[in-house]
Amino acid sequence: MLNSEKRSLLRFLVIYLTSTLLLFTLASGIFFLFTKHHLLDTQRDTLRYESEIIKSKLRVLHQSNTIPLLYPKHDMIDSMIFDKDKHYIFGTLAKTSWEESQSHPNRLYYMAKVEPYYLGAGYVLTSQMIDYDVITDLKKNIFLFMLGAGIFFSILAYYLGHLFIAPMRDSIKQMNHFIQDTTHELNTPISTILTNIELIETFGKHEANHLELKRIEIASKTLSRIYDDLTYLNLNHQYHRNIITLNMSTFVEERILYFTGMIEAKNLTIRTDIEENIIRQIDKNDAMRLVDNLISNAIKYNKHHGVLEITLTKMSLIVKDTGIGIDEKDLAVILHRFKRANKSEGGFGIGLDIVNQVIQSYGYILKIKSKIDKGTEVEIKWKK
Repeated sequence: MLNSEKRSLLRFLVIYLTSTLLLFTLASGIFFLFTKHHLLDTQRDTLRYESEIIKSKLRVLHQSNTIPLLYPKHDMIDSMIFDKDKHYIFGTLAKTSWEESQSHPNRLYYMAKVEPYYLGAGYVLTSQMIDYDVITDLKKNIFLFMLGAGIFFSILAYYLGHLFIAPMRDSIKQMNHFIQDTTHELNTPISTILTNIELIETFGKHEANHLELKRIEIASKTLSRIYDDLTYLNLNHQYHRNIITLNMSTFVEERILYFTGMIEAKNLTIRTDIEENIIRQIDKNDAMRLVDNLISNAIKYNKHHGVLEITLTKMSLIVKDTGIGIDEKDLAVILHRFKRANKSEGGFGIGLDIVNQVIQSYGYILKIKSKIDKGTEVEIKWKK
């Protein structure tokens, strides 16, 4: 894994896990407070219930003259009774004043008013030690939940992090291939130009001069086309189209002449069926990119002594070759940038991507038919 990928993954993990931890901490804190209050309220309900029992017993003692006056006690709950002026009468707590009797921080208290005043009692105070065991169990359960959730979301974050950096990894890989291919593609025509220039200078008026010049022409045109394509890809978002009325019949014939040297170098047989005066409203540079990339691919991937067919009608432009063809599984992705169905012939995999961008700009329809070792047919249907 590259350092940039590691940094991106680490940043993603830090942001994801930190935000998840804060969210779960907040949720767990709210849950803890809510549950803690619920547990304390449950213990207070026990005190309230015991207060009602004491009040009922006081009433029985008040109404009976035969039952001995025994103060009702509980093994787990302490209680005190006060008169209506909140003066201490009797109880099981050591504190006897109204204020001191409710001052212990670890105890729960419940005050119930006695009406009418049985045996002079105006208030019943019940109290018990807070049961911290259930609160401790609650903390332990929340901690275990946070630990389990932390492990689960750490694993999930690691998996999502790899998915997150996958596009960057693919882009870097594609860029590396692109740079390598660019170096190779540009080096070949440049070397050809330099070599043939040296031959011309060496042999002077040698008969082979015409052949060297033809090679220089082909290499120069290849460089020019590569430059134009790369410039278009880089500046496509800023490109201003100048739509004109273009005679596609004349234009296609001119572009065929432009590629004559390449066609002859591969000994291709060219067959054309071009209807006259096919008029389209299109930017001339877009038309050039459209036609040039189709013809260039048909030449590059054609077989030596193969056939190149170009058909132009009012309905469509068709470029057909008898080359190596495209595998059926690659047809679905062949229009993607940097995608090449066959890597043995070189190239960047940008030609059909440029063609696709142009036809989308004008609402044309692109169809590709191909069979391995049989050839490829590319059809562009004009917008009606």
